[in-house]
Amino acid sequence: MVAQAWRIRLLTMLEYKANFFMWFAFTIAYHGVAVAALGATLYNFPSLAGWDFREIAFLYALWMLGHSTHNLFFFSIGDVPVYVQEGTFDRFLVRPRDVLFQIVTVPNQQWPDELALAIVWFGFATWYAHVAVDWVFLLAVPLIVLGGVLIDLAVSLMVATISFWFVRVDTLRWVVMSLEQEFTRYPVSIYTRGVRILMAYVLPYAFMNYFPAVYFLHKSDQGLTVVPWLGLLAPLVGGLWFTAAYAFWRVGLNRYQGTGS
Repeated sequence: MVAQAWRIRLLTMLEYKANFFMWFAFTIAYHGVAVAALGATLYNFPSLAGWDFREIAFLYALWMLGHSTHNLFFFSIGDVPVYVQEGTFDRFLVRPRDVLFQIVTVPNQQWPDELALAIVWFGFATWYAHVAVDWVFLLAVPLIVLGGVLIDLAVSLMVATISFWFVRVDTLRWVVMSLEQEFTRYPVSIYTRGVRILMAYVLPYAFMNYFPAVYFLHKSDQGLTVVPWLGLLAPLVGGLWFTAAYAFWRVGLNRYQGTGS
């Protein structure tokens, strides 16, 4: 059933080839501008809290891997508030399949272009930042990416669940997305203590790239008292967050009563 659902999704994507090329061009432009902005910042300030452009490029590449993988497979969870607002969410409840599985496998136009770009950029950034590629690196990176996917998924699922009570959560979703996209581009250590705590322990985006980058680049962060191996806990943190988010999702489903549409 899973394979069939993803086959239908793939065929749906292949139906609109022109859309793929337009989105691929947009993806390159979006991340190109982001990297150019990092370069411009580091041109004026060669070092940010001890991080140079090469190291921040690696930091950004780590985030891209987890975030783009999440978008490819789980982006449709962000449509839950829309389904709730339109009154079409109920259709998932009357079907025999798990509700979350149905939502994840809804056919959409999410192409693997961003993930492909992320892999290329990560390979370049790893070489550019002179990161040692040993057996620890090869084993840890896929697990860190998995942790990043689970963190993104957990936050998306929590926001989606909140829509069962408040219906419109557009502002909350925009705030959460902005926090992730803006604050993960730079080392967490450059921000105030409040932001560091927010990104590390409230919304644990720092585990997607900052803590792992600290480990691989042999950096230090006295502000958060980061131990060298903390970045390797990304899959554990992601798993715990997803478990909590899924439990919250189940509570929301049990209390969902529709919007009356």
